Amino acid sequence: MTVGWHFDNTYSKLSDTFKEEVKPTPVNNPELVILNDQLAKNLNLDFTKIEKKELSQIFSGNSLPDGSATLAQAYAGHQFGHFIMLGDGRAVLLGEHLVNNTNRFDIQFKGSGKTSFSRSGDGRAVLGPMLREYTISEAIHALNIPTTRSLAVVKTGEKIVRENLLPGAILTRVASSHIRVGTFQYIAAKQNIDDLKILVDYTIDRHYPAIKSSNNKALDLLNLVMEKQCQLVVNWMRVGFIHGVMNTDNMAISGETIDYGPCAFMDHYNPKTVFSSIDKFGRYSFSNQPPITKWNLSRFAECLIPLIDKDEEVAIKIATETIDNFQNIYEEKWLNMMRDKLGLFGDHKGDK
Repeated sequence: MTVGWHFDNTYSKLSDTFKEEVKPTPVNNPELVILNDQLAKNLNLDFTKIEKKELSQIFSGNSLPDGSATLAQAYAGHQFGHFIMLGDGRAVLLGEHLVNNTNRFDIQFKGSGKTSFSRSGDGRAVLGPMLREYTISEAIHALNIPTTRSLAVVKTGEKIVRENLLPGAILTRVASSHIRVGTFQYIAAKQNIDDLKILVDYTIDRHYPAIKSSNNKALDLLNLVMEKQCQLVVNWMRVGFIHGVMNTDNMAISGETIDYGPCAFMDHYNPKTVFSSIDKFGRYSFSNQPPITKWNLSRFAECLIPLIDKDEEVAIKIATETIDNFQNIYEEKWLNMMRDKLGLFGDHKGDK
């Protein structure tokens, strides 16, 4: 059977510092809940001639397609401000699917079992949150906001122990990559300059090839990621979207919305609205999303210091000046967005 997979796996060729080779844990009784036919079509994949039972085997990870190279990625993160070494504790990257030989997409299973990064977790996911990610990520895409997408959800036929016993599920997530600010934090914490250079070069090759011949690739990368993140958060503010958990491991270098945990759209405007039950102090409230973006970008800049300039003091000064420009970039984008939204023509002094 020819589905149309065209894997060309580059991340798997990086050293073991960046990942662990691991297969999804098989499940006993998978059942397809939903398949995103339009996204499949966009990816040049054709599942129309395959029975639902076989689709359940594919999207549960029980039946891996030819050319896949399954792995769990290593990364760190500031979770509610506290630094911790993390990694894919319940996700497995299936591989990188090429569309028309040019567009590259990560295909990832979320909820596919334990990895060496799982710590005390069971590596599994629950049906409700996986359907929420499917629904909201597709809504965000329809609102013309950069995002990871959802290709399928299957029930695993297993019960997952949380507060209660809940039905297990696996989501198939599609992203232009899963490189995060936290990926850079993980490599920077290892203090191996060669690995840091490899990650910078890999990220630029994959997402920002226009700066491959730059004299200061690290600085240009910082500026481009800041531009993308500013635009992303302005879009969230446009539609009243609250991400809920803007940890550095949930900030994608590609500028896509990633990891739909306790996220939601505001029904009534209140800038202090929070959608995470553990966010007691409103760190990730609606109005705090722009300053947290700047905070996360500052952590990204810290990782790049050794590559911005050989003189650490000079590098810190350059990085600080770059990050300090965040407010100007964000405010300009936000004002233009609000002018468009309200139908204001031209640029007038009192617009803000």
